[in-house]
Amino acid sequence: MGAEPPFRHGVNDGAVRRVDQPIAAFDFDGTLSVRDSFMAFLRWRAPYARWLIGMIRLAPAGLVYVLNRDRERLKSAAVAVFLRGLSRSRLESEAEAFAEAVWSRFMRPDALETWERWGQAGAWRVIVTASPETTIAPFARRLAADQLIGTRLAFDGEDRVAGTFETPNCRAQEKVVRLRRAFGPDVRLAAAYGDSSGDIEMLQIADEAGMKVFRETPATASAAPTRPS
Repeated sequence: MGAEPPFRHGVNDGAVRRVDQPIAAFDFDGTLSVRDSFMAFLRWRAPYARWLIGMIRLAPAGLVYVLNRDRERLKSAAVAVFLRGLSRSRLESEAEAFAEAVWSRFMRPDALETWERWGQAGAWRVIVTASPETTIAPFARRLAADQLIGTRLAFDGEDRVAGTFETPNCRAQEKVVRLRRAFGPDVRLAAAYGDSSGDIEMLQIADEAGMKVFRETPATASAAPTRPS
């Protein structure tokens, strides 16, 4: 299997990792951020009535999830309900606006300090997330991330969201699969940080493994963000 081409989209475009450069991998949702970013994004962009209707449409998938705990199926259902047919350019624009709107109350100060510490140490900093790469990219750019590895949305021939994913859900063992695809089969991380069972396998290939080590919340943190009307 060949190396996975990095998802750039303005994330450290053109940068090349040195062979001896240590890798620091960070989960995003709940680790760098205080909550799940994808559901927060979907809620932010949808008018209240549309959100309620969408959640009603998602109810059957939610019931199935209770039985089989299939996160990928539930997430795909959410994409189909809330994003299907949306143009790539509009999605990217909305994701950028969302990141700008929530940044100050969304990011954990202690996680950002550790992120900066690894940057000052010269590490290659990569975000490894189950959330869509397209919606995390604006956060990755603000963080000056060297690379972003996440779940990739599928787009149709007209460059609109197809309502499903191009790749498997990037959690648990899939995070290791994607890291090996990006950095080689013998990849060893200098550090990895996460907050859930979906990060365990990634932490197992790290010299410094931090599970739920970031606890700080922004002073301005509040209820789930809503989009200005």
